[in-house]
Amino acid sequence: MKERLAYRPATVSPQRAAVLRAEIEAFNAEYCAALDANDVERWPDFFSEDATYRVTSRENALLDMPVGLVYCEGADMIRDRALAVAHSQMFAPRHMLHMLGTTRVVDEADGVIEAQTPFILVQTLIEGPSTVHLAGTFYDRFVRRGEQLLLADRQVVHDTEVLATALAYPV
Repeated sequence: MKERLAYRPATVSPQRAAVLRAEIEAFNAEYCAALDANDVERWPDFFSEDATYRVTSRENALLDMPVGLVYCEGADMIRDRALAVAHSQMFAPRHMLHMLGTTRVVDEADGVIEAQTPFILVQTLIEGPSTVHLAGTFYDRFVRRGEQLLLADRQVVHDTEVLATALAYPV
């Protein structure tokens, strides 16, 4: 993971990057809209069958520590996490709002698209103020199923050092 955090020049032409960026940003808009609408059971549909999903701190990512706050390997684990969150919410009611920065397309090779998208996740408790819940970057690898993009790997690397206790919900 450390090498994915380090800057490296994009290998995709600006013209191709623009096409892919539009496609990835449309994907991320749908992904975030589903989560922001609290439709967590739809969340697994955005991943390939052998996908990996991890939420980890920047410090752990830089140290190449494999364990994250959340770690799912394969569609079954991702579905299990979605169902657990959807049917056993043990935290106060809240609204989540993803705000995304500009996607940077880094590479496209052998059917895999590598991209980075900064994000801020705002949380509003039903009886409280809106706060920044998490800030960081999605480090993604996308594959295609037909014309559809799917996540083969989403590494959510957060810069936020002090975390709220309810990081159960997907980012």
